[in-house]
Amino acid sequence: MKQLYCLFIVLALFAGNLFAQQPAQQSAENAPLSLEDCLNIGLERNFDLRIVRNEEIIARNNATRGNAGQLPSIALNGGYSGNYFGNNYTLPNDSTSGTAASYNGTLNAAITAEWTLFNGFSIQSNYARLQELKAMGELNTRMALEDFVANLSAEYYNYIKEQLSLANLKASLEFSQDRLYIVEASYGIGAASGLDYQQAQVDYNADHSAYITQLEVVAASRFKLNQLMALDSIEAPLALADTTIAIDTCILRDSIWMAAQENNAQLLVAYKNHRLSQLDLKQAQSRNYPYLKLNGGYQWRDNSYENSTYLRQTQMGPQFGITAGITLFDGMNRRREQQNARIQMENKQLQIEQFQLALKTDMANLWTAYTNNIKLYNIERDNQVVAQINFDIAMERYRLRELSGIELREAQLSLLESEKRLLQAEYNIKLCEISLLHLSGQILDMLGE
Repeated sequence: MKQLYCLFIVLALFAGNLFAQQPAQQSAENAPLSLEDCLNIGLERNFDLRIVRNEEIIARNNATRGNAGQLPSIALNGGYSGNYFGNNYTLPNDSTSGTAASYNGTLNAAITAEWTLFNGFSIQSNYARLQELKAMGELNTRMALEDFVANLSAEYYNYIKEQLSLANLKASLEFSQDRLYIVEASYGIGAASGLDYQQAQVDYNADHSAYITQLEVVAASRFKLNQLMALDSIEAPLALADTTIAIDTCILRDSIWMAAQENNAQLLVAYKNHRLSQLDLKQAQSRNYPYLKLNGGYQWRDNSYENSTYLRQTQMGPQFGITAGITLFDGMNRRREQQNARIQMENKQLQIEQFQLALKTDMANLWTAYTNNIKLYNIERDNQVVAQINFDIAMERYRLRELSGIELREAQLSLLESEKRLLQAEYNIKLCEISLLHLSGQILDMLGE
């Protein structure tokens, strides 16, 4: 009996530290990474970001006056041609005469230039369009960065949450294992029934199964985090500097909403698309105007003859010209294109209004989730304290043989579920916080944290 009493004491002492929020032990070989560290690694290595940056460079390279047609085109060309002919003549008396074959050659070189001076404002609108596409490329890069920061931050805190859940399940498993040892010892001396022993085994196996399942969940989160950082080894061990989820319960709705209306990247892209549709209409309307082109150059030509009054002829000098024109009729295509451009412009305006409505909906949903999860967090935080006290009382009564193993198990599961709900509420608040920052265009501020 003295041995049995000592086992109960060990179990009671262990229960005092049950479910403490400590993450599973990390490998000491790896330096712990903060959220900022993970973001900086991903910013350099993530494939999506590298691709979108290259696309931005392409858009920037295309935004030139030459690509818009504002600059002249200059060409240099040259060539050589020759012919070798013999001459045969038929005279009126049907007699024939001829001359020896002769070779004539021509060598030429020229530099030419062509410049469209006016094309119905098409050149100006095309240049403005290229500038808008350049700005669009910058916005696309920003959106990719924001998505990356949001996704990696969410997975970073998810990894912390899953590690904390693993620590709680490990504590529950160790408690069930110690309980099984005690019940087994009690059963061996006849102080516990076979039913109690079987129930302790069932509870231990259930906790062991939950722990193994959670190991898989933690590994999947680690793989995802390594993938977002584009690490060479997806299965590389990962140690995080943070061991808890820090939440912000003081976000102001008005400031978030004002920032969203001004800085939301997707809304800014919608505005850019509307501007591009205006330029498309302007470009279509440019075909209603005449065009004016200037061309000029300098040409050098050298002709050589074998059988002629002169053996060599050299010509050189400038050439120039101006061309003007206007399309009078093109099968009503101009009218059709302009009508379609106006419809597209109207559609882009409707898309802006549609997105503004969606933005309001997202804001309402996120704010409701944010405030509700804060309430749940406060409830679960208080409930966790009560669940811990309830478990401690249950442990003491179990030690005094005043409580059955099934009732102790209920108190154990109640505490475990309380910890699980508290962790989930914390994580949900953090997700809402990240989403609100993403919505308001302030998510990149996390890079400087």
